[in-house]
Amino acid sequence: MKYYFLIIGILCILYYLLLCLYSRRMNSTFAWFWPAAGGVHLIFGCAPFSVWAYRLLGCAAAACWLLFLFVEARIILAMKRKCRRQVDYVIILGAQVRGTWITDSLKRRLDAALDYLAVFPEAAVIVSGGQGSGEDISEADAMAAYLLSRGVERKKIIREDRSTSTRENLRFSRRYLDALSDSAAIVTNDFHIFRAVLTAQREGYRHVFSIPASSNPVFLINYLVREFFAVAAMYLPWRKNNSGSQRE
Repeated sequence: MKYYFLIIGILCILYYLLLCLYSRRMNSTFAWFWPAAGGVHLIFGCAPFSVWAYRLLGCAAAACWLLFLFVEARIILAMKRKCRRQVDYVIILGAQVRGTWITDSLKRRLDAALDYLAVFPEAAVIVSGGQGSGEDISEADAMAAYLLSRGVERKKIIREDRSTSTRENLRFSRRYLDALSDSAAIVTNDFHIFRAVLTAQREGYRHVFSIPASSNPVFLINYLVREFFAVAAMYLPWRKNNSGSQRE
């Protein structure tokens, strides 16, 4: 087990360095997890624990891995499901805007929505996202401008510009449709689609589908691990009424 903890610790630190080099930032989303996890594993790997202590740690690690893989399997399966039918509404969940510039994650969501609309042009589009720190305009306004520049008719775009979380995206978007009878396809990055659909169902959507957008492969492991904690938290009894609260 000593070597297990040392190897995992080193891999976590190396992945954090890769994220820093790629993004040119030391504090990108959830990146802090990797040096923290790496440090804990290295401490366990270097500590003078007894054989029995390492056996107990090994059992705990195995249990954690089983839970992690169970949740990740559900997330990854959801990443493969894509709506291939006409829906009444397409709901694009907001992501960070820097100033007025659309980030890579948000552009991928918008492009996935455009691909869907090219096949099913009758759907109305709800762009959902408020204005956060570092954003000169709301995410909804940024998304609407992008869609307009790509030829989507203005009358088809509905702006929901108050939300600050996944839960609020879907709760506030309900005001523009009948969640019990209208069908809606949610557009977000693939790693996030399982949690988004689960949140929509908890918010009362009865006919909900998914349009998963691609994600940056360098950050995919980072986001998948983050989603594990976010999804697991949704099943905690005291979090069920506050699900989906993490901002994308």
